[in-house]
Amino acid sequence: MQDNRYRRQIYLEDKPKQQALTELLNAFEFDRKIEYIPTAESLGRITALPIYANLSQPHYHASAMDGIAVTACYTYGAHEDNPIQLKLSEGQFTYVDTGNPILAPFDAVIMIENVHIINEDTIEIIEPATPWQHIRPIGEDVVTGEMLLPQGHKLRPVDLGALLAGGVLEAPVVKKPNIVIIPTGNEIVSPSLNVQPGEIIETNGTVFASYAVEWGGCPHIQPIVKDDPDLIRSEILNATKTADIVIINAGSSAGSKDYTVHIINEIGTVLSHGVATRPGKPVVLGKVNDTIVVGLPGYPVSAYLAMEWFVRPLISKYLGISETNRETLSVKLGRRIVSNMGSEDFVRMNIGYVNGQFIANPLTRAAGVTMSMVRADGLLVVPADSLGLEQGEEVDIELYKPVEVIEKSILFSGSHDLTIDIISSLIRARDINRQIISSHTGSMAGLIAIKKGEAHIAGIHLLDPETGEYNLPFISKYLKGENIVLLRFLKREQGWIVPKGNPYEVKAIEDLKEKQLHFVNRQKGAGTRILFDHLLKKSNISSFEINGYQREMFSHLSVAAEVKQDNKSVGLGIYSAAKAMDLDFIPLADESYDLLMTRDFYESEGGRLLESVLRSEDFATTVAELGGYKVDCDFVSMFY
Repeated sequence: MQDNRYRRQIYLEDKPKQQALTELLNAFEFDRKIEYIPTAESLGRITALPIYANLSQPHYHASAMDGIAVTACYTYGAHEDNPIQLKLSEGQFTYVDTGNPILAPFDAVIMIENVHIINEDTIEIIEPATPWQHIRPIGEDVVTGEMLLPQGHKLRPVDLGALLAGGVLEAPVVKKPNIVIIPTGNEIVSPSLNVQPGEIIETNGTVFASYAVEWGGCPHIQPIVKDDPDLIRSEILNATKTADIVIINAGSSAGSKDYTVHIINEIGTVLSHGVATRPGKPVVLGKVNDTIVVGLPGYPVSAYLAMEWFVRPLISKYLGISETNRETLSVKLGRRIVSNMGSEDFVRMNIGYVNGQFIANPLTRAAGVTMSMVRADGLLVVPADSLGLEQGEEVDIELYKPVEVIEKSILFSGSHDLTIDIISSLIRARDINRQIISSHTGSMAGLIAIKKGEAHIAGIHLLDPETGEYNLPFISKYLKGENIVLLRFLKREQGWIVPKGNPYEVKAIEDLKEKQLHFVNRQKGAGTRILFDHLLKKSNISSFEINGYQREMFSHLSVAAEVKQDNKSVGLGIYSAAKAMDLDFIPLADESYDLLMTRDFYESEGGRLLESVLRSEDFATTVAELGGYKVDCDFVSMFY
């Protein structure tokens, strides 16, 4: 029976993020420690004190050139009409190389190129020297006692050279803050390939630790703690004995086993529970034994964003440095973004450079989809007082990637196919700064994206029921008069994706209705969805008679994954997806999957690179291994 002290707490605050952060930083009290480490090992560390030179650089008068050292006054009067000879044996000059000390009585250096050597003892000059010419005086670079670097400075490679030259062999740096990370949850298990249904691999701890290292902290991941209040309480109390910051993961929301806020309130102080953001709302900020404790959500995207909002500023304050703001970029929205009033909305975005304009489209906004962070080019922040942003609106996006990489990316929209990832990989192998950014929007959406100038390429496989022809009728209807190129790309097998052994003996669409199977559908506008609707119409079956018709998936692999989980399910998709998931496949038809693009892109550097990859032996070999494809890049159809 659940302890009444930890009954479900439904209420979460809607505290503005900045307010919660300010309160957290004000409550952060710490004893910043200094350590001295070898200068040669201090790269990236933060200076704890101003650092002063122990040596001048150079610490002697040094020759700046290869040549001869002379006493300048003995060279006066030298001219082409009045050459002066100097003798080595009489101490009138000495040969020097760059860096050699210049000793009295010499006070100038003449470059060897301006010296005429008569013999081993005698040289001749035709230009006079001026005092201290081509000599680096003591302390030209650094003078003993001069401040080399201030405190709060992140040490760079050039800084280490300056310190060593200045005789600083050990650098005083801020000891890295000790950050203890406590993963919690009955369902959480250590990373393994042997994962059972209901088990979730613990990945957040590694991500938190990696962020902490990147920001200058010293993380320690503790063993997974089960959802037991006594165990969690004990772990937090133990952690506060050694940690400067404690992070506890999961249990921060308002569920029946979300104990974090109760326990922090019991043994310390809760500063905030819930911030007005989406995702990232269920965060707990508190203090136990004078140590800050941050409770992060279990959903990865929420956790990663909250980590950046609250833990990074704590580490920066401890180290005595300011946070570096990301570069921003002005873009045009390719799709409308709906938001809720009262919460800042943080939307992961893909960005492409199309027709001289940066176009951005949102990735999935689900808080548990880690790949939305992996694939994101930037982050769009929708203000709390906004209901959303309209398609075509100009907005600023915080960038995760350099602008020069985004500019060279190829923006793909349209129907999903496994070969697109292969193309992207082969393109990147030929040009490290170029890749394909994919949005699996469906064939019709891809076609419209080309029409609106919001994508470089669209993958389409649109069947016209009246003619039985793929793609051309739709292009003629929607893109008439446009300067368009259709690259005939693939023939691929489309058919029923069924569990191994085809337990319900699926052969035709009628089996879905008669056997009440669970159908896994694609989204509206997808070519596969259009084909399925065509099959329904031919068989005189209503979509309402199909179990699962309203549930939509955005890729063939997602369809196959659903079939893999449900022995009574069936999907319509491509052979390669069924093969990838080790499922059975009942062929239905060969379809044309083509690539649509503007002629400008086709003739651009990116377009030429794309075509060279499509026609390469590497591509043909890799696609053949997938199965279910016939590559067809023998001709190009153009529409004007």
